[in-house]
Amino acid sequence: MRPDNTFIAVVEDDSEIRDLTVGLLAREGYEVGACPDVPAFDRLASRRRIDLVLLDLMLPGEDGLSLCRRLRAQGATAILMVTARTDDIDRVVGLEIGADDYLGKPFNPRELVARVRAILRRTRGAPAQGPQASGAQVYLFEGWRLDAGRRDLTAPDGRDVALSGGEFDLLMCLLTHPQRVLSRDQLLDWTRGRNAAPYDRTIDVQLSRLRRKLGDPPDGGLIRTIRGGGYMLSAAVEREGAQ
Repeated sequence: MRPDNTFIAVVEDDSEIRDLTVGLLAREGYEVGACPDVPAFDRLASRRRIDLVLLDLMLPGEDGLSLCRRLRAQGATAILMVTARTDDIDRVVGLEIGADDYLGKPFNPRELVARVRAILRRTRGAPAQGPQASGAQVYLFEGWRLDAGRRDLTAPDGRDVALSGGEFDLLMCLLTHPQRVLSRDQLLDWTRGRNAAPYDRTIDVQLSRLRRKLGDPPDGGLIRTIRGGGYMLSAAVEREGAQ
């Protein structure tokens, strides 16, 4: 069942693909808005809150990467890139600038719906797969504070640090298993479940982005890379209010 009042924007300049996608999501019970370009999306976004954007990369005028970067700077709107550009470099660039997931064209309708549901489950606070903690928990580590219920991350100097849905899921996995080595496959399964594909690089890209937001060096200090093993949060973790 979809979350209440969920609204999805489909930003796609190909009218046939746009109409097919809108129809598919509408049949699944979602409220959907169709946008042929970025200005149309901006007009839509000025009128109502948008929970998820299905975003093509190659658009007339301002392209999808530019809009993705702008959306991520503004807040935590979920983004699924849907594009014919399926080279690894395009996937990595999209994830680096803040997309939550990436789906190549042509796509299987069932896979599209599954990815939409998975992203919304993560970003709207519904129960997720894997050993994630209750949304009411507040985690403290190395001066950082994560309010899991509000999905708010606060830096030691008091700054608010915005996280994408994928980054939040990764951080939650690490915080609920501190000082334990978690394999890449475990992280991929817990954060993406059945949507994960062999050799999926999403974890690597999002982990790199999370490290930058935490001010962690590439070779890892707070989040360590364990050769042949996976990743480990080296810090001790406390729960606010825990005895």
